[in-house]
Amino acid sequence: MKRYHLIFIALFALLLFACAGPIEGDFPTFDTGIDPEGWALVPAGEFYMGQHEHETMVEYDYEIMVTHVTNTQFANYLNQAVEEGWVEVDGEEVVGYHPGDQYDGHKHEEEIPAGDYVHMNLEDPGLRIAFDGSAFVPMSGYENHPVVLVSWFGAKAYCEFYDSRLPTEVEWEKAARGTDLRPYPWGDEVTKEHANFYSSHDVFEKLAGSSDTTPVGFFNGQTYDGFITFDNASPYGVYDMAGNVWQWTGDDYEDQHYRYMRGGSKENYAYNLRVWTNNSAGPEFLSPNVGFRCLRTP
Repeated sequence: MKRYHLIFIALFALLLFACAGPIEGDFPTFDTGIDPEGWALVPAGEFYMGQHEHETMVEYDYEIMVTHVTNTQFANYLNQAVEEGWVEVDGEEVVGYHPGDQYDGHKHEEEIPAGDYVHMNLEDPGLRIAFDGSAFVPMSGYENHPVVLVSWFGAKAYCEFYDSRLPTEVEWEKAARGTDLRPYPWGDEVTKEHANFYSSHDVFEKLAGSSDTTPVGFFNGQTYDGFITFDNASPYGVYDMAGNVWQWTGDDYEDQHYRYMRGGSKENYAYNLRVWTNNSAGPEFLSPNVGFRCLRTP
């Protein structure tokens, strides 16, 4: 390989590492007025699912979190869950038990037996939660940002700890779209004022020099330091169903080990924010672009 290629790769790697950590200096904090503890009711009924608008029935009411789970919420959960033995800290990792998946030996299936699995890597430079050996606390300024770098195992465990669960793809999409044919949770078009996506140039991206999370509910029609936002709530009042971070869903499909995510993230182009777009990874996957929210039945 030519020398300048090696130099470019090294510089690119350093840039990625540098951007992974929290913003230093004068970090803005905003009260969005959107309560992370809130739940929105999604009523039973039909809706149009997917790019090709298949009529799909959901036969029950359910409630979904108004925002992503935040760093504050997840840190509080970890303190309580560790104390109660729901999860444990094993060296640099938070781990917890998973009962295993049915395994049929399909060509593209990996066996996931019962056992302990990583929920979070405490040494990841992109993590916005600190652990001092005895307690978990959200990093200053990131308290109401979505928690990231949580595996599917970790997201599932969080929801179940609070007597809820991850939404299925069907439940997630209805909560995002409502009952009409809109491609985005808020309507028919997307602009940088609607959501946090690649090169949307919100105030946090400008400070970081690259993408960063925005507070949950940030895009709600307020203006912050001259940055205008439009209200991006779905028809049921659910915020950030597009952009900021991908959201784990709860489906465990037969003959595969992958888990699916919805909503797009700060690292995706605007077209990836459409309500039918999904992404997938193994349940152990950890990313600064992936978070989650929970669902419960009223």
